[in-house]
Parts: sequence; structure tokens; C-alpha cells
Amino acid sequence: MEPSADRISRRALLGAATAFTIVPRHVLGAPFVPPSDKITLATIGLGRQGQAVTMGLLARPEIQVVAVCDCNRGSKDYIEYSDNALLTQARRLLGQGYENWAEDLASPGRVQLTKEFSSSLGMGGREPARRVVEAYYAARKESAYKGCTAYRDFRELLEKEKDLDAVYVATPDHWHAPISIAAMRKGKHVLCQKPMAHSIGDARRMAQVARETKVATGLPVNNPASEATQTIAAWIADGAIGRVSEVHNWSSRPYWPQGVERPKEEQPVPDGLDWDLWLGPAPERPFHHAYLPFVWRGWYDFGCGSFGDMGCYSFAGVFKILGLEPPLAVEASSSESYTETYPKSSIVHLDYARVHMTWYDGFLKPRRPAGLTAEDQRLFGHSQEGVMYVGEKGIVLAGFNGERPRVHPESKKYQPPAQRQRGEQGAPEPAIDQWIGAIKGGPASLTNFEAQAPVTEAFLLGCLAQRFPGERFEWDEAAGKVTNSEKANAYLDPPARGNYRTA
Repeated sequence: MEPSADRISRRALLGAATAFTIVPRHVLGAPFVPPSDKITLATIGLGRQGQAVTMGLLARPEIQVVAVCDCNRGSKDYIEYSDNALLTQARRLLGQGYENWAEDLASPGRVQLTKEFSSSLGMGGREPARRVVEAYYAARKESAYKGCTAYRDFRELLEKEKDLDAVYVATPDHWHAPISIAAMRKGKHVLCQKPMAHSIGDARRMAQVARETKVATGLPVNNPASEATQTIAAWIADGAIGRVSEVHNWSSRPYWPQGVERPKEEQPVPDGLDWDLWLGPAPERPFHHAYLPFVWRGWYDFGCGSFGDMGCYSFAGVFKILGLEPPLAVEASSSESYTETYPKSSIVHLDYARVHMTWYDGFLKPRRPAGLTAEDQRLFGHSQEGVMYVGEKGIVLAGFNGERPRVHPESKKYQPPAQRQRGEQGAPEPAIDQWIGAIKGGPASLTNFEAQAPVTEAFLLGCLAQRFPGERFEWDEAAGKVTNSEKANAYLDPPARGNYRTA
């Protein structure tokens, strides 16, 4: 029977039915959700982050994963952070009786990516992801489940999946904007992996389309809503260290190769990979494993380096705490620069109206401040990542995302919250909770595209400065351009290849 023209859609009912009672799922446990009330979701991009977050979404009773999409059919050369991590996560998700599930997807071994970083290799691509999704629902004997469709091209997915509510975009950075914008224009809610965009032009377009389409958007970045961010913001507002004039933020990244030249030889395209589609809007080049998987982050055409990889986390917290807007000027110094890849290490200076911020990567860090306790001196010396707020009366020193904050000079008034014990009940993913709540009619996520566009703009300006160490770029936010360098402006919104331009 054909549906009548005046029938209320399932998606409309989804928003109306829950608009007034948005309660995080961890408060209620895992209640049964009727199939008609579930948010139907597709994941686009099934590398490590795509699979790991999708498995977390699978476990949420309000989500129904109906499709997966990746231009790679499947392979076992994806980087993991512990041995056989993705398959182990899948087996734990599936539960009892699945301890030896999918032995054919087991890790083939380890790889030494750089002198500092070795990694287990793991499964990835659309077919391994489809198998996980279908095994999960089969294990729970969900009779209403119709199976998971695997797509090579996201455009086909968006055209064919008529009743799709939302997408999770977890591709390499250069694909974030084209796919997110295409999905929003189809009326789909979008959760996009960080960094939000690959260029300032794309970030502004994503925010504009989100504003126009009024769909729920978000990044899986928890810092704006974290307890640590709220604590530091309260301390600073209370005058714990006086007026803040400097922020220092450091990371040990990159773990992947940077400061390298383009390989001269061409390698055969692996069976099952659509190399042209993987390149998408990026300039054409012969296939080589120097570009994927994971190692694409260090290439200007595909990723945003260590600053884009990690700055989107820490900057989201700093912006929330200090109420920042995009910087007025940026400048970088770095190790030897290369034509196509980010430097191995750099220091980036960002001048704001009230604060000077400095970013350090490649194991660089700021000078150790005076007056630290013996324990904090030890932690500062061994910490590979962290953040420090410098005020006229003292400092706040914390982990990279603001965790374990300490005030110096010490004060009994400003004590960090007790750390949660492993496995303790809480809200470990407020960004995703907020995004799902927004889909159901609740307030926008703190990491929605409009809110995060200025944050993204800031670290992308830092990425721009890394291309041209020693040059200072003055930024006019209203005009959206560098006022003292036409050379720099050419990188703000680079042209896309072929028909991959985002409108």
C-alpha cells in the first residue's frame, strides 16, 4: 500500500515524540526502543575512527545502523593503538559466544611507522564494517532488522537510502566538507569526525549549510562539555590566576611521517580500492601507500597535520573557557619545511585580542614555569601533551584536554574534581549525547558546525602558517582573508578536482 500524502513521516514523529524529554542514555541504562522510534544511521568512512565510533553508536538503543560506505572494500592495513584493537572491540560488543568471531579479520602483525611509533595493523573498509553491524543485530535477534547495505560511493548511499535520518562522516579530512554538505542538503543530520573541515572556505560553507538546513550537526569532541573545562572556566572566572594573557598548548604528534617528499615511484592500486574516489577533491596523483591509510594526515592535500588532528580537541576547550574568536594574526617557526607535507615539529603563535596562544608539536613544549611543586615538575618534564594558562597572578597547568587541572601558586580554594574510577558510571561522550538529543528536538550540541567553525578557522590558520614558517599573516575575520599576503589567500579555499566541489 502506498503511504497517503498527509501521513506524518517517521522522522517527524521522532522529533515530536521526544522534544520535551531529552535524558542522556546513561541515566536510564539501555531501554528498549521501538524500531519506529530509532534514528537510522549510515557511516561513511570505515577506517579506525569510523569503525570504533560506529561500534559505540551500535550499542546505543536509540540508533539503528542501516548502511556503511567506504571506497575501500576491505583490507587489514589500518593503524590501531593496541594489538588487534578493532577486532577485540567488535568481539566485546557482540558479547558472549563471539570470543573467536571473525578470525579471518585478525591483525596480520605490526608496522613501524616512524622511529617513535609502531602500531598493530587491523581491519578496515566497508565489508568488515558491514559484517560487524550484521553480527551485532543477529546476536540480539532483532526481527525488524533488514540488514546492512554496503556502498562504495556516498552519493549512491544518499540517493538510495530514502529513510535515512543521519550520517556519521569519518573519512580523511579532505572529504569531510563535501560529504557533510551533501548529506545536510538531503536533510540528514550529520556527526562529522574532527577536524571539521580541511579548509577555511569549507568550514564556513559547512556552518552556512547547517544554518540553512537546520539539521542537527556535531563533532565527537567532548571538551566544550567536559567537567575539566567547566572547572577551569570557573577558576579563571573567579580570578584564580588573574587576567589570562597567555595559553600554551603542546602535543607529541605527529605519530605519522611528516617532513617528507612525494614518492617518485608508482605502486599498483590494491584490489577493492577506488583510488580516484579516495582522492576525490584533492589533486590527482599516482597511488602509493605513502598516502594511506592513516599516514594521509601529514600531507597538505589530505590532512591537517598534528595541529588539525589534535588542536580541534584542545582549542574547543580553550575557546569555551576564554570566549575566543578567530585570531588576529598567526606566525610559525618549524623544522625544515617541505612542499607537500607538514613539518616534523613546529611552534605556532596565534594573537587574539586579549590573549597570545602558542601551539607546540613534534615533542616541543614551553619552558617549564617556576614555582611548580616537585610532583608537577616531574609531570611537566615527562608530559608529552598538555595545556597551560598564564595569568597575572599564577598559572593553571593541566593535561592536554584540561584533565587534572592544578593552580599554581597552590590554593585550597581551587582543587580539581576527583578523577572518575575506571568503569564508573558517567557521561563519557557528551558530544554524541548532545547530538542525538538535538536530533530528537533538544538544544543544539556544543560542537555543532556553527559553533565549531570559528575554532576550526583558528587552527586552520595555524596550519597555513606552518606552510610558510617565519611569515606573519594578519587575519580579517569579517572579510575572510589574509590582509598582507595574496599568496596565503590562495590556500584558504583551494579549488577542488573535477566534480567534487562543494557548492
